[in-house]
Amino acid sequence: MELIINGESIHVPDEVKTVSDLLAHFQLNNKIAIVEVNLTIIPKQQYETAVLCNGDKVEIVHFVGGG
Repeated sequence: MELIINGESIHVPDEVKTVSDLLAHFQLNNKIAIVEVNLTIIPKQQYETAVLCNGDKVEIVHFVGGG
């Protein structure tokens, strides 16, 4: 499946079907992240059920600590 992630066209495996799957694919599932799909912010409680489709525009913002 092709997704536009943070403005870049990226091919993800067919196993990636939900927002939760996508975060796990990029090893971000244990990080604090905000996910937007097609201009809609997805609440964390819906990551498991929010289904992704070919061509979706996804923005992922994750937080990195530091000083």
